[in-house]
Amino acid sequence: MSDYKAIHGVKIRDYTTDPDNLIEGQVWFDKTNKVLQFQEKGAGAFSSGGNLNQARSDLCSWGTQTAALIAGGGPADQPGEGVRTEKYNGTSWTEVNDMNTGKASPRGIGAVNTAGLCIGGYGLEAASYALYALVESFNGTSWTETTDMNEVRNQGTGAGSITSGLAFGGAQATAATAKTEVWNGSGWTEVGDMNSARAHMTGFGVSSGSAIGCMEGTAVNAITELWNGTAWTEVNDLNTARRQGGGGFGIATAGLAFGGENSSAASVTNAESWNGTSWTAENALSTAVRAVGAAGYGGNDSGLAAGGIAGGGQSNATQEWNDPVLAVKTVDID
Repeated sequence: MSDYKAIHGVKIRDYTTDPDNLIEGQVWFDKTNKVLQFQEKGAGAFSSGGNLNQARSDLCSWGTQTAALIAGGGPADQPGEGVRTEKYNGTSWTEVNDMNTGKASPRGIGAVNTAGLCIGGYGLEAASYALYALVESFNGTSWTETTDMNEVRNQGTGAGSITSGLAFGGAQATAATAKTEVWNGSGWTEVGDMNSARAHMTGFGVSSGSAIGCMEGTAVNAITELWNGTAWTEVNDLNTARRQGGGGFGIATAGLAFGGENSSAASVTNAESWNGTSWTAENALSTAVRAVGAAGYGGNDSGLAAGGIAGGGQSNATQEWNDPVLAVKTVDID
């Protein structure tokens, strides 16, 4: 015990019942059962959730596992589906009011399913499939068109909340872009570019002050960049290179990236967690998917993957991620 105090600066405390508000790595002595215990993060896993009402891919998504929203998306041969919106309550999806403009490959910014933005994309109903700088705001009931971005983009990424958001990457005509814009609740300001232009990427973060981007659609790679509120820095790569992810949630120090496509153009099940420094392989998706929607604002303990392309077509499946915390007995001293 004296060695433990010398290393950690505190003694191991004893309790008759498990202490309240446990944190990961906490150690204590259980006087009732006469065992030493510690709090350890269990292995996360995906499981089946409620199906979407409409199968779709390349969609706008945001929120949490119990308060998620998806809107827009393909397929391109069904332009009327590009306006449809669904809310998730942790069990099932419910259709709500449509967006004003149908679009595919938009991206979402928001914390819960009652407030957020759907940004960019391209018009499914236009013969030219024109790219958009359009932004629509959702208030929990209906959509309102608000201030456009400075740059048109589709297949980019959004991060943050309805009052502090970030838009980065995406496609512009035939080329990918590195352009980044900050949303302050009413307008957009162009800020520092990413180091690598990319489209159809995965990204996440809870404000315009920090975010992370990885994967892209034009090449199979593992490049990861971190945003600090001012500039992008290239950091440690993903363990498995892929493209067309779309699936990712969390914060800049605790996130999850999943799905995508390999160099053989096959959807994959890979999932990796980010701890602010490096990526660690996690238990895979139940079904391989790419161009998938995601929700998990605030961290990587829980979230979901919805829709996407699985096998040869659009998916309506929801896969829920849960990363439990477990108390584990370690030493019996009877």
